[in-house]
Amino acid sequence: MSRQGSRDTAPEVAVRKLLHAAGLRYRVNVPVPGMPRRTIDIVFGPAKVAVFMDGCFWHGCPQHATQPKANAGWWRTKLDKNMARDMETTEHLEAQGWTVLRFWEHESPAAVARTVAEARESATPPSQPPKSGR
Repeated sequence: MSRQGSRDTAPEVAVRKLLHAAGLRYRVNVPVPGMPRRTIDIVFGPAKVAVFMDGCFWHGCPQHATQPKANAGWWRTKLDKNMARDMETTEHLEAQGWTVLRFWEHESPAAVARTVAEARESATPPSQPPKSGR
């Protein structure tokens, strides 16, 4: 498991490239506020939009998740804890006013980028009119 990549996965990089090409700027692998050892894959800070790109195996995709045959009990516990941690993280961020978006690794990067851009746009507060300089 130590060799398993947890950041900069191919689906995540593909989505980030599309977001960047669309002129959107973001931060990557940002710690979840108030939750140690957890990070958000893509963050739009001022808009408070958190994007997670979840791997099908590790996060229990209903379409593509597989169950290892060797050491099945240990793996079931491990994967169940991952899914519970995902839900806890989502609830924590939403309670702090964040918009949380979760996508599966098999989803189209273009569709994901479109959804993220729309969510970011709707979450961004309207800019304040300039103050008069009296």
